[in-house]
Amino acid sequence: MEVIGDALLAVALCALLAATTITDLRRRVVPNAYLGAASLVCLAIVLATDIGSLGERAMAAAAAAGALLCPALINPDGMGMGDVKLAGVIGLYLGVAALTAMVVALAGGGLLGLALLARDGAQARKRAIPFGPFLSCGGLAGLLLGDQALGWYLGWAS
Repeated sequence: MEVIGDALLAVALCALLAATTITDLRRRVVPNAYLGAASLVCLAIVLATDIGSLGERAMAAAAAAGALLCPALINPDGMGMGDVKLAGVIGLYLGVAALTAMVVALAGGGLLGLALLARDGAQARKRAIPFGPFLSCGGLAGLLLGDQALGWYLGWAS
């Protein structure tokens, strides 16, 4: 039953990531309706197939959202609350593998920001870049590589 649940979660997460990427690139917004519906779908699948993972998923959701909450509160023009909520939903879907997702998203966004600063100088700081696509790429990385990447890191760090 857990394998079916994992497959359903993967399909639902990919649909969410595709929809939010397109919407964020076009309109610079991550719709609450997408996030709410995706959260309910995730909870229904987890409750039906792997209720024991719910605590881990809830902690991962809180940690992922919390990681982006401070920057969003400090500079609301720099990061929107939609990005914070999307990170939380990714954490709900991926559990501990959300750590991989956040590292990939932050590294991707940071590298683009540095490249723009190198190219445009101080003018680049006034430029708005949607972060949802970076979170979506991170979400896919977490889905596909999350456990392996964490295992590699934990083996390397010890």
